[in-house]
Amino acid sequence: MRIETVNLYRVTLPFHGYFSLSQSERHSSTRIVVEIVGGRGEITGYGEGLPVESVTGETPQTVLKDVASFVSEGFLTKDLDDISQIWDFVDRLPEGKEHNAAVCATEMALMDALGKAQGRPVLDYLPRRFFAPSISYGASITLGDRGRIEQICRTIKNMGIRHIRVKMGSDLEQNRTTLQIVQEVLGPDCEKRGDPNGVWDSDLAMQHLPLLKEYGISIIEEPMPSTSQGFTEFAKAVQAEGLTLMACESAPTLQEVEKIMHQGYYHLFNVKLCRSGGFRRTLRIVDHLRRKERPFQIGCTLGEAGLLSAAGRALCLVCSDAVTYDGSYDRFMLKENIVEEDIGFGPGGTAGPLGGKGLGVTVKGETLSRLSDFSTSLVIR
Repeated sequence: MRIETVNLYRVTLPFHGYFSLSQSERHSSTRIVVEIVGGRGEITGYGEGLPVESVTGETPQTVLKDVASFVSEGFLTKDLDDISQIWDFVDRLPEGKEHNAAVCATEMALMDALGKAQGRPVLDYLPRRFFAPSISYGASITLGDRGRIEQICRTIKNMGIRHIRVKMGSDLEQNRTTLQIVQEVLGPDCEKRGDPNGVWDSDLAMQHLPLLKEYGISIIEEPMPSTSQGFTEFAKAVQAEGLTLMACESAPTLQEVEKIMHQGYYHLFNVKLCRSGGFRRTLRIVDHLRRKERPFQIGCTLGEAGLLSAAGRALCLVCSDAVTYDGSYDRFMLKENIVEEDIGFGPGGTAGPLGGKGLGVTVKGETLSRLSDFSTSLVIR
């Protein structure tokens, strides 16, 4: 298949209501969609890059610029016939987190196009050693007032989901109220993770330890930067209490994962497809964690649309050894999606392969154009 054109779209999708995290309140998310056209216009592959500036330094504008440079500087192959060419494309790019969303979106579009051209799902291009026919997603509880938290908990209970991430802020009493509601509605036996998104200092973190123990929080996700004063003391206290610290925002690349492992305080890692630069780079991180016998979970980025959810599903299915999974939240989060299919899950969060060619989803061209506030077309020469 000969690649002829690369089209880029900047798309902002509004949320149902708002999603409040410890550091911000979000009403929408902006992503770059990469559209690769080949085979005399008969094959179209799509990828989605959702940048998080606070984690990788990327913005929608830098992603647009990076993908354009991949084309203009000759990194993209003109003739695409084998998955090894896509892996070679990724391996030729500069390492580091500063281009990961752009790499992810471009790699995903190439894999989608190749799968459609060959009549194969993207799962066929991924290692199958840890493949499972289905996985079970967890759910997240955001910050909010009592009514909103109760509503979210009831939805989670009705779906039979037992793995819960509880977003936590800097207000100890508000966090206590949230955990009380979670226990009242969901009971004490669900698996709970606490996620303060790095807003605690060591004093506040120490104040939370008894609360975390009381409500059965077994995992604490990156409560503060590891460079913070008092972090070492808190990490040792967590370990003494039998709890686990999970690295997240600080671990977008293999190099940073290796550094964190060497420090020895984080014993669980939250791995995210887009943040780590797509399948090639993410699976390298996962394979390293496997070799070192370190547990990991597969996470997602707030506001992922159908393309990233579909790609995330494939990643989850080849990581049956993950502790838990987050993702495929489109129907709960987005007012409007860019794909026709519902990338959801069933009772208990259970989900399997999507089927079909490529990513297994169909992009709504009219919707993509309507929701895009900027687009450009690049010709492969």
